[in-house]
Amino acid sequence: MYYKLSDFISDWTYEAESTVKVFSNLTDESLSKKVHEKVRTAGRLAWHITTSIPEMMNRTGLKIETVKEDAPSPSTVGEIVSAYKSVSEKLIAQVKANWNDESLLKEDDMYGEMWAKGKTLGILITHQIHHRSQLTVVMRLLGLTVPGIYGPSNEEWDAYGMPAQE
Repeated sequence: MYYKLSDFISDWTYEAESTVKVFSNLTDESLSKKVHEKVRTAGRLAWHITTSIPEMMNRTGLKIETVKEDAPSPSTVGEIVSAYKSVSEKLIAQVKANWNDESLLKEDDMYGEMWAKGKTLGILITHQIHHRSQLTVVMRLLGLTVPGIYGPSNEEWDAYGMPAQE
């Protein structure tokens, strides 16, 4: 739950940069490869992260019209990164233009429940982290390099000349 817009903007900025960092380690070929019948492809996960921002935030009255939830997944990493950056920037612009700290206490109907806008922002961030984590597991299974987000990845420990922590 956020009570200050500045706290959300600070957290979102870091998380958005982290998401771009992960997306940028995908390859066009990896987007459609299935690792398991019950696991989304890397492309579908990345696109879900991207499209869920306007889907969720438009329910709060913000207008983020960059991508539609039902739009087909792009076939290139460049298209996904570009779309993600666009919705992320529009999210921050819309929040700054339309909300203040007091707005964060106002409630919206979110999926049949009443959520304060500050709660919705918190869930938006944790939703992104949740699916980004799933994506990094898929990336490992596909043999892609996974960047460190909250600490070094195995590849980064190697680059430091140190053994990875297990």
